[in-house]
Amino acid sequence: MEIKGKAALLGYHMPAEWETHSQCWMGWPERPDNWRDGAVPGQNAFVRVATAISKFEHVTMCASAAQWSNARSKIPENIRVVEMSMNDSWFRDIGPTFVVRDKAPSLGDQEHEVAGIDWNFNSWGGIDDGCYRDWSLDLLVARKILDIENLPRFPQSLILEGGSIHVDGEGTCLTTEECLLNKNRNPHLTKEQVEDGLKMYLGVRKFIWLPRGLFGDDDTNGHIDNMCCFAKPGVVLLAWTDDETDPQYERSIEAFSVLSNATDATGQDGEAKPRPAGTRLAASYVNFYIANKGVIAPAFGDETWDNEAYDVLSSAFPDHEVVMIEGAREICLAGGNIHCITQQQPAIPSTVVKHG
Repeated sequence: MEIKGKAALLGYHMPAEWETHSQCWMGWPERPDNWRDGAVPGQNAFVRVATAISKFEHVTMCASAAQWSNARSKIPENIRVVEMSMNDSWFRDIGPTFVVRDKAPSLGDQEHEVAGIDWNFNSWGGIDDGCYRDWSLDLLVARKILDIENLPRFPQSLILEGGSIHVDGEGTCLTTEECLLNKNRNPHLTKEQVEDGLKMYLGVRKFIWLPRGLFGDDDTNGHIDNMCCFAKPGVVLLAWTDDETDPQYERSIEAFSVLSNATDATGQDGEAKPRPAGTRLAASYVNFYIANKGVIAPAFGDETWDNEAYDVLSSAFPDHEVVMIEGAREICLAGGNIHCITQQQPAIPSTVVKHG
């Protein structure tokens, strides 16, 4: 069902990823021009990711009619598989951004504690700059998910992908100018107008704008989830290198300066967490998923770096079990990683005020 009006004005906000989920949504890869060898290596990686997440929360995998039987045969029985058409499987960007309400103003005959924002999507840049020319099926994914769950939908004209934003659940939004202000997204909007739109639908009050995302992230024009993310309010993890000859060095220093001088919506100083001297938290390691009491992160077969990433994540999330996924390089080859292929659906807030 479609709701008229602005989500924040009706009491909704986007919760932090570490808040409790009811489930995780994923899409089954099959596109032959993006996934090598008939998408089989990519599908195997998706199975490993979904299986790991399912140990902590419910998972729903969406697969096309042509791939449903294949997906069902490869995926453990405890994971739901539903039929859904899509142009590609980046559910962080094409799925709904879920919002919750911990007050309950009347919406007529029904009260809904969870809803979804259905952003506009143009394949990361439109006909000229995007990743593929037909994204008509992707435009329907968010609506289909919300219909399956019988949740209200807030339609949005703003072009935005879920990987371009991170929130702390307390009113702060972390993003990049390189992506969100790119002329291939919303060229008619100013920075202030973009902020106003996100305030009205995410329920945020404060923005931390990093100038650029990760070096080489041309497919998404610098998504924040490849560069930096919240670990908890006031603490972020940042892709980092100490190698001054590395093209990422300037971007990491630039971002660290912004974060070190920023405050969040509650007035806390930002506590950026760079890697120790001589080590590097690569973009793919930053691109992890926070499940209920679990952190699902990519591993690439390099024992030194994989162990370093495990230690950093274990330190940042001491109450979570960190699970490293072997073979995540397959997802990276197609243009993203674990955070990009997942979309969390929050649980109904326990603090919701019931009426009637």
